[in-house]
Amino acid sequence: MRILIATDAWLPQVNGVVTTLRNTVRELEALGHGVRLITPEGFRTVPCPTYPEIRLALAPGPRVARMIDEFEPDAVHIETEAPLGLAARRHCIDAGRPFTTAYHTQFPEFIHARCRLPLAVSYRWMRWFHRPAGAVLVATAAMRRRLEQWGFGNLATWTRGVDTELFAPAPRENLTRRPIFLYAGRVAVEKSIEDFLKLDLPGSKWVVGDGPARRSLQARFPDALFHGVKHGKDLAYFYQQADVFVFPSRTDTFGLVLIEAMACGTPVAAYPVTGPIDVVRDPAVGVLSADLRTAALAALQLDRVPVSRYAEQYSWGAATRQFVANLRTPGLAVPA
Repeated sequence: MRILIATDAWLPQVNGVVTTLRNTVRELEALGHGVRLITPEGFRTVPCPTYPEIRLALAPGPRVARMIDEFEPDAVHIETEAPLGLAARRHCIDAGRPFTTAYHTQFPEFIHARCRLPLAVSYRWMRWFHRPAGAVLVATAAMRRRLEQWGFGNLATWTRGVDTELFAPAPRENLTRRPIFLYAGRVAVEKSIEDFLKLDLPGSKWVVGDGPARRSLQARFPDALFHGVKHGKDLAYFYQQADVFVFPSRTDTFGLVLIEAMACGTPVAAYPVTGPIDVVRDPAVGVLSADLRTAALAALQLDRVPVSRYAEQYSWGAATRQFVANLRTPGLAVPA
């Protein structure tokens, strides 16, 4: 099958969408599918307000339409609700091409956290964007239920995976100021990292990642260690050395970092919200509580061996087969 994927999120961005796409493309090609990506690369772009590391394509419509027509895909998938995604959506509707979309990011909640725009306004626009899709792919059952409550239809499951060769248990060093409580991910207001940093916990707090809130958080919490962005083995090292992975976000649709940390044997502490409630289903691998400090201290007592074994159920191969099964080809009807 020839599969075209349009995404506004791509390298050098570091986030769950990019990680998911990179692994999915690799698995698709291993299965023998032909894949073409439409990304911001090669387009004239401007920085996204409040997220300068995200580049938004300017007036991409004609070129996106040409790229789709030239590739002649059997299936089109749209990852993001931004300029490239909008351009691909418009072309597919005009050309009568069926397509799927993915709901990776809770943008209504993100926007509300920044400017208090009512959720109903943002969700109305999101419903408009996703309504023509033959399937809207979501990562968890909780996210599916949430979107159904907001009036979304045509929802289908596309779970996530983890590279258990890269993210795996390793010898732990005799580091000072243990226990080590770790957060890894984007350093931004919607991740509620302040909830983690202000906790009264023993030992030390590590933050891996970067984003628009890093400078202010680093100034407000000088005792925390901000290590910046890490990739590959370097990122795995931080998971492996941490005693507990603390995930304070209330807005993630899945949380790939959860299974990366668990694959390294590090138990999770998180709120009982969308993402963690579907990923951390066994009390032997993490603790979910409205009191994040209680969760972090309880997770400190968990055995690391069952934690790493639990993560083995997530594979990119299985996730990619789900993705392929949900694609829509010209022989399938597209809802009006």
